[in-house]
Amino acid sequence: MSGLEYPGVLYSNSPRAPSKRPGLQAPLIKEHWEGRQPETHDKYGSPEKIKSLHPRNKVGRASTDLMNMDSKVELKNESISRSVFQKLQEEYDFDDKWLPLVDYLCTFGLKESHFTYIYERHMACFQISQASAEERLNFLLNAGVKSKDMKRILVRQPQILEYTLSNLKSHVDFLVSIGVPSTRIGHIISSAPSMFSYSVEQSLKPTVRYLIEEVGIEESDLGKVVQLSPQILVQKIDSAWKSRSLFLSKELGAPKDSIVKMVTKHPQLLHYSIEDGILPRINFLRSIGMRNSDILKVLTSLTQVLSLSLEDNLKPKYLYLVNDLKNEVQSLTKYPMYLSLSLDQRIRPRHRFLVSLKKAPKGPFPLSSFVPTDERFCQRWAGTSLEKYHTFRQSLLRTGFAEKSGRKKLVSRR
Repeated sequence: MSGLEYPGVLYSNSPRAPSKRPGLQAPLIKEHWEGRQPETHDKYGSPEKIKSLHPRNKVGRASTDLMNMDSKVELKNESISRSVFQKLQEEYDFDDKWLPLVDYLCTFGLKESHFTYIYERHMACFQISQASAEERLNFLLNAGVKSKDMKRILVRQPQILEYTLSNLKSHVDFLVSIGVPSTRIGHIISSAPSMFSYSVEQSLKPTVRYLIEEVGIEESDLGKVVQLSPQILVQKIDSAWKSRSLFLSKELGAPKDSIVKMVTKHPQLLHYSIEDGILPRINFLRSIGMRNSDILKVLTSLTQVLSLSLEDNLKPKYLYLVNDLKNEVQSLTKYPMYLSLSLDQRIRPRHRFLVSLKKAPKGPFPLSSFVPTDERFCQRWAGTSLEKYHTFRQSLLRTGFAEKSGRKKLVSRR
């Protein structure tokens, strides 16, 4: 793809940007220009080899008198940016011309440590003018990216400052074309900013074709799938998925339509390890008395069970289900959502609250009481105010936190 824009600079062959810190050896200097092509990816998302771009260290450059720039540069965040820039010049050889860009990026909350991180890993982005950077970031803001997310995007993907407007627009148009609503474009960009370094034609579209033709996802569901897992566009999908699909088919007797439903609801399944992720959780469900047909129902309805921790999530909820709620394990096939709810924030507080009010039904505790909102729960099940329930829950949480802290201190003393 040709979505990057690089002004002419001199480059060093150092793998990292030069620092002026004592004790660090100065990098070798190349006196000729050494251009770089943007990172591209093959149809499966594997990055091709590229040459690094590092501006030359300006050895012997006189220190900048920033005060003399007052009449030349109009800064938006002067009180912060000048202080940050002076520190960066003391630590690194920042060019005077970079001050307007640093000043502009400070408006998004970037601090000295962020600029250092970016400089050491991708110095080339500082060659972009403040006007060009503002034009590109404004495009992202207008596309739906929140200003508070821009700092994280810039630290994770500083190359975004170099992508041309046509590149940014082509990727946004691609998201729209696969069914991502305009209101969710910003979320996709914030979650997977590296998407812009992948060619739409050579990487992103082939990935989408694979999801449709090989995985079996309906074209009408693509937008939903990408919203659930934006990283699916930039993570490698290969023949390993076929082995996972075959495993689910043989292990549980899962038909293809059930497997497709699982991926559509929980796209992360495409990348789960069989040995470390899928099999241990299936074996756990078997160990508590579930048959394969029951497990398939649970996973088809709530595929995220495969992402939950065994020790910190599934096991404690199962023990609470049978010991405190007096339910049989088969109740999970009807209410698999139980496994996705927080034990501390929802399950235990609602159960204990109804017990305290003497409104807990005799026999198995109804798992349906955990499904509605807090307000609906108070109206239908507790018959009391929302405020009273929230007060009870906070008290219970404080008690639980104190008990856990006490146990940790006891263990540490031993």
